[in-house]
Amino acid sequence: MLYCLGKGLFFLSKKVMDHFSNPRNVGVIENPDGVGYIGDPSYGFDLELYIKVKDNTITDAKFKAFGCATTIATVSMVSEMLEGRSIEQALDISGEEIAEALDGLPPSRMRSAELGHELIESAVNDFLQKKGESKLIQTV
Repeated sequence: MLYCLGKGLFFLSKKVMDHFSNPRNVGVIENPDGVGYIGDPSYGFDLELYIKVKDNTITDAKFKAFGCATTIATVSMVSEMLEGRSIEQALDISGEEIAEALDGLPPSRMRSAELGHELIESAVNDFLQKKGESKLIQTV
């Protein structure tokens, strides 16, 4: 699908458009084990990720997001990718892996995938802090 943003035109995959039009796992988890937040109103995004963890495995992930089509699609995909993964496996999810799971993103939209990775780190850091872990993941 052709998408226009400002001066540039680019194509978005059917999977990106599906996750944007029908985002998965939207909402808030009551009593989450970890909450990630990143946002920058000057760039037009505000993202929250909620995770539930049992035996070091993410059992549920939900999100709230305000942003462009690729950002919303990215966080929707992240919420699906997290479920069933250990904390360590979740941290290994890269921006490139998120983009691949969405059947690619235009180079000008890869920042959205990196935001997905940063959001995972933020939620995991919150989880580790709540557990009393002293070693936190360094976020960008």
